[in-house]
Amino acid sequence: MFYAFLRNLVAFLLYVVNGRPEVHNLDKLPNKEENYILVAPHRTLWDPIYLAFLARPKQFIFMAKKELFKNKIFAWWIKKCGAFPVDRENPGPSALKIPIKELKEGNKSLIMFPSGTRHSDELKGGVVAIAKLSKARIIPAVYQGPLTFKDLFKRKKVKMNFGDPIDMSDIKRANAEGIDIVTKRIDEAFKSLDYDLDPNYKYIPIKK
Repeated sequence: MFYAFLRNLVAFLLYVVNGRPEVHNLDKLPNKEENYILVAPHRTLWDPIYLAFLARPKQFIFMAKKELFKNKIFAWWIKKCGAFPVDRENPGPSALKIPIKELKEGNKSLIMFPSGTRHSDELKGGVVAIAKLSKARIIPAVYQGPLTFKDLFKRKKVKMNFGDPIDMSDIKRANAEGIDIVTKRIDEAFKSLDYDLDPNYKYIPIKK
């Protein structure tokens, strides 16, 4: 209940600041009984909020860099929002065990950004291993809109687009070859969803 309250509160604040987002193909999401992995390029601080709110009533967990948990108050907040810490430099077994266990045995799905950071568009293979071991489907989505708080308050339009599940029926193992094939399919899905929203769209990461 508290998760839903926090999700709705933050989403409401974003709606007040920026207005209602333009959403396409929300019907591509699985029904609320199915656990799945919702993947997207990580472009803003608030794209996970839009993803989680639009996919309601399904609840989600998501990976967050361990540095975000140094502040006890903020750590408490994001844990309540479904986050669990991951060491990006040396990810331990929990980076796989926690989401796999939840997807297989729990009632929450996983939001995951395959690039791992807002400052890169290079996709990593963790999502493929999690999908294979949990047997959860991968659903792609993209965010287009303001990347800075300044543009957010200027009410630059937020657009979201959801796609069909990534085909993994021919992938037998999450080895190097399988990961490479699936990450390319995810990248192609992101590009297609971006093009459908705006053929001229080009994501330019904001420098650290």
